Amino acid sequence: MKRVLGIGGIFFKTENPDETKNWYKTHLGLQTDRYGTAFEWKQADSDEKGFTQWSPMEKNTAYFEPSKQEFMVNYRVQDLEKLVVELKKEGVEICDEIETFEYGKFVHILDNEKRKIELWEPNDSVYDQLTVGRTK
Repeated sequence: MKRVLGIGGIFFKTENPDETKNWYKTHLGLQTDRYGTAFEWKQADSDEKGFTQWSPMEKNTAYFEPSKQEFMVNYRVQDLEKLVVELKKEGVEICDEIETFEYGKFVHILDNEKRKIELWEPNDSVYDQLTVGRTK
């Protein structure tokens, strides 16, 4: 069973997300929106698109809890439901139930040092429609 297919996103805390997004736009050319930006790429051996999200977040965000870390990595996975069953068998701490959105399915887990990890089974075709105008 495949587990992680790649990095789905990088999320990090910052004192001022809008200033941070503006700095990256000004100095590195990222086209940002309220979420950050999405980098488009082609999946290996395919013409299908994939995306990696980059998101500065408020310093006081509760989204990373219960982790106390300043960042969270989102990993792209295949067949999230089966993966969660396997992770539960292995004793991995699952933080929440799988949530489904038009752009994919998500669940959060904790690693061995209590860092929160977001697992994403993407629907890249819908995500592509939602990211029009972002960095590609």
